[in-house]
Amino acid sequence: MTATLIKNTTIVNRGKIEFGDILIKKGRIEKIAPTIEVRSAVQEIDGSSYHALPGIIDDQVHFREPGLTHKATIASEARAAVAGGVTSFMEMPNTKPPALTQDLLEAKYQIAAATSLANYSFFMGASNDNLEQVLKTNPKNVCGIKVFMGSSTGNMLVDDPNTLENIFAQTPMLIATHCEDEQTIRQNEERFKAQYGTNIPIHLHPDIRSAEGCYLSSSMAVALAKKHDTRLHILHISTKDELDLFSNHLPLAQKRITSEVCVHHLYFNQRDYEELGTQIKCNPAIKDATHQAALLPALLDDRLDIIATDHAPHTWEEKQNSYFQAPSGVPLVQHALNILLSFYDERRISLEKIVEKMCHAPATCFRIVDRGFLDEGYWADIALVDMNETWVVAKNNIHYQCGWSPLEGKRWTGKVKFTFVNGHLAYHNGQFDISTKGQRLVFN
Repeated sequence: MTATLIKNTTIVNRGKIEFGDILIKKGRIEKIAPTIEVRSAVQEIDGSSYHALPGIIDDQVHFREPGLTHKATIASEARAAVAGGVTSFMEMPNTKPPALTQDLLEAKYQIAAATSLANYSFFMGASNDNLEQVLKTNPKNVCGIKVFMGSSTGNMLVDDPNTLENIFAQTPMLIATHCEDEQTIRQNEERFKAQYGTNIPIHLHPDIRSAEGCYLSSSMAVALAKKHDTRLHILHISTKDELDLFSNHLPLAQKRITSEVCVHHLYFNQRDYEELGTQIKCNPAIKDATHQAALLPALLDDRLDIIATDHAPHTWEEKQNSYFQAPSGVPLVQHALNILLSFYDERRISLEKIVEKMCHAPATCFRIVDRGFLDEGYWADIALVDMNETWVVAKNNIHYQCGWSPLEGKRWTGKVKFTFVNGHLAYHNGQFDISTKGQRLVFN
């Protein structure tokens, strides 16, 4: 592998913005300094127009393989991820078949090893009756256990109280939860069916998958984690009500209960259903503006720890169905950084905080070895971003296999120009080099 020298770039890392050079050798960051001179042959990149960020780590994606490859594949969505500066992902188990045994989980790793341009890990799935398989999961090379405490795409609901108790009591590794109370959702559905039949207006989605349902489930997960001292990570927090469940009194590395917010809950609110309809139908639902307004302050004060996407593609045709038939999920992994950069342009968040929440925090929370920071000796996962280039999301630059985005027509300022994965230049100016694949993430 040819060494690479990025010259005169703006480095955003560990709460600082500094100017300097980055030398990449054998897939890792060999040296960072104000000036680096090398005598051997290197590929040199003029970084003076760019900001160098650590590769983004997305701790929640749905790449649909195996079994749902008409929507997406690990290969297609990993390319889209890399185009957005995401160099590592953690993928969910609700594929077809779901990853509920060690053999099925390992099969996904084999697909990724052969096809993924980005680094990868896959959650082991929990069900009402697979605790024995869950307990066989290796915490050194699997990111965590996923528990659906509310039903979503894939029908993996864990609703047996004894099963939940046992999972929280016996699992020695991180448990990530989707928290929505099933009984609340069902009652709300019946109430609106009585009024509208099956033709329920999409703007009522957050009234069906309500804030109350989210809080009931999240508070139950927190209570179980505290009872058993379980390492709990609650995914896609979408309500102001849930924020009191989380603390900012400890450094992230010392927290036993952590949280994630997704870009769509930060960016959209209930008013956007009028224009976008089922395009933004997702679980948990995008809620009203009062919930949306509470999320960014909680991210900034560290009650919310991580930014992720919950990237969940479906075909355009599937999304055109009526309320009950249109599947939940939004494709977002390519455009997450741009959503946050739009907040930066509005002076609502700093670049340092974006890097903390999208790069550093996932690495710290999941204890990923040698990633998430621009540090000497770490793997060279790096995104070079032109902070001044403007561009518009359009069909011809969307890399998702599904071919659409709810952000089409949006004009952004800031564009990922180069993405390095383990020192390999995987993406440059719209072009991919798939000759070298990503690596399986390792955890400490």
